[in-house]
Amino acid sequence: MESYKFLLDLAVILLCTKVLGLATKRVQMPQVVGSLLAGLLLGPSMLGLLTETEFLSNVAELGVIVLMFCAGLETDIKELKKSGKAAFVIALCGVIVPIIGGFAVAYFFNKPGVIDSDASCSVVLQNAFIGVILTATSVSITVETLKEMGKLKTHSGNAILGAAIIDDILGIVALTIITSLADESVNVAVVLLKVVLFFVFAGVVGFVFYKFYKKWIESADRGRHRHAIIAFVFCLLISYVAEAWFGVADITGAYIAGLIISNTERSEFIQSRFDTLSFLLLSPVFFASIGLKVELPNMTGTIIAFTVVLVIVAVLTKVIGCGLGAKICGYKPYQCKRIGVGMISRGEVALIVASKGAALGMMGSAFMGPVVIVVVITTIITPILLKIVFKKGPNNYIPDSESISTYHTKISDLRKNLFG
Repeated sequence: MESYKFLLDLAVILLCTKVLGLATKRVQMPQVVGSLLAGLLLGPSMLGLLTETEFLSNVAELGVIVLMFCAGLETDIKELKKSGKAAFVIALCGVIVPIIGGFAVAYFFNKPGVIDSDASCSVVLQNAFIGVILTATSVSITVETLKEMGKLKTHSGNAILGAAIIDDILGIVALTIITSLADESVNVAVVLLKVVLFFVFAGVVGFVFYKFYKKWIESADRGRHRHAIIAFVFCLLISYVAEAWFGVADITGAYIAGLIISNTERSEFIQSRFDTLSFLLLSPVFFASIGLKVELPNMTGTIIAFTVVLVIVAVLTKVIGCGLGAKICGYKPYQCKRIGVGMISRGEVALIVASKGAALGMMGSAFMGPVVIVVVITTIITPILLKIVFKKGPNNYIPDSESISTYHTKISDLRKNLFG
């Protein structure tokens, strides 16, 4: 019987995420908030009905890969190229400011008599590592929220996507540098070389695949299931290669795969198939799994104070850092707010970074609880704040070529009807 429990787990997750998603929608909040709350409610931090299993973890990983693949399919390549330099500046500011903020908070609290740490490395490295944790950005939460609101194809949406991907790379570099100081087996130069080689590999392989795939699908009279299957195969292979061969996050590979296929004639057909796969199973499990990972420890008064300050700093450093980067690059004030808020969520990325640091003796066990709470709060408030900031300012939707063509056709038909 135990071997079939995953079926019950899936049924409970899908039901609860949808019920709570509809409930949050009724109070004018994105449904993804309900999915996150469902994971918290069902997980060990509250009711304890479900725990994370290897099966759920694998399905969740597949869920975030498909989510980022769909984000790549929906991205406007021309707009992304325009915002490339800006995305780098935004990501750089969104890494530097949180590192400084996290280090400052840890400097005041990580002391004997205040919060005693059992970490094995120096206090300076411990404090710096808290800052590195705050650099993480979980773009998957933002992507799902923007898709739900229909705001992914905006100037702000494209800037967030570009900055988040670069943020991921810069986060890897920052983590590598800080861990290399505590672990001599880590070589910074090798890691940087692997990152560069991955993008070279993705560019070459992506170009070859694009030529073959474009010719293949254009030879068919309509979109077919085989087109979607081969697209998925390509996505999974690039995701695997990114993580296993080059040490780059698999979601970065999935996003690049989506970008490559977005230039083809049947991209909307492919996207419709993956959207169904995502909302039907994979996305609910992924968002619920974030809540299932959360286990809140016993908290002392000092730990609670540290947690409150860390949450505030985690939110403000991303808003200020990324917003400042956007301002430097000429974005309007309302766009700066959208971009800053879109980068707040830490999600599962921060948990992975924290776990790695704890294993290397770079973070005391007393600090894991506050980090978990930062992840929970930033993950839940990001969709809520996104909805608020996107209400202010114009809806600068970027129409694709097909939308423009359809628009001109309708205008032409209207003129014929009116004037003959």
